[in-house]
Amino acid sequence: DPSPAPSGRENAGSQNGWLTHDRWDQRLQLSINPHSPFFESFRRLRTPILYPATGNPPKTILVTSIVPHEGKGFVCANLGIALAQGMEHHALMLDCDFRRPTLAQLFGLPNDTGLVDHLQDNVDLSLLIRKTSQPKLSLIPSGKPPKNPSELLDSRKMVSLIDELADRYQDRIILFDSPPNIVASETNILAKHLDGVILVVRHGASKREHVKQFVDTIGPGKILSLIHI
Repeated sequence: DPSPAPSGRENAGSQNGWLTHDRWDQRLQLSINPHSPFFESFRRLRTPILYPATGNPPKTILVTSIVPHEGKGFVCANLGIALAQGMEHHALMLDCDFRRPTLAQLFGLPNDTGLVDHLQDNVDLSLLIRKTSQPKLSLIPSGKPPKNPSELLDSRKMVSLIDELADRYQDRIILFDSPPNIVASETNILAKHLDGVILVVRHGASKREHVKQFVDTIGPGKILSLIHI
């Protein structure tokens, strides 16, 4: 994995056993088992992303939902694993859901520092990247909840971050786990700065009109996949 050299904090985490699969959420452990239905389902999701029918593969991807508790963090984590399992691809995940972060917990990693520290205090991104124990897959956690999550996501600093990541890590597909649209309207703005969107919809949770409104707002051409779980 050609990610930046790990910081002392990351090395310490490895020595303390943070970066082993046994710290993963049990559902993620199923994603690396070739006999699990999760394994094949997310490989199928990976294929049209890496090999689109037209145009170039998306470089930056938003994973979101309309309402909370629809499983977008779980989908983001599993898609990251599936992308990293490919022969030629690396993946970097960012937890942008400052209100209800899940990615660090799913991978058994600390959430004491993360994206919030970069946006608020200009901490260098290379110091915030965490290894997941899955080769070629890394994560920038959200960090401690800020007082102003909407302002941080809807800021010039966030837009600059997207451009910086795409330029600095050209070998990676970058996944952004964002807040649910109905909770954070800035998700619409964030979506417009990224190459594509994966929308997660749980049966009986999101209303059809809310899904349509979100798709119409960002543009149907932005939707890479609509996942029903």
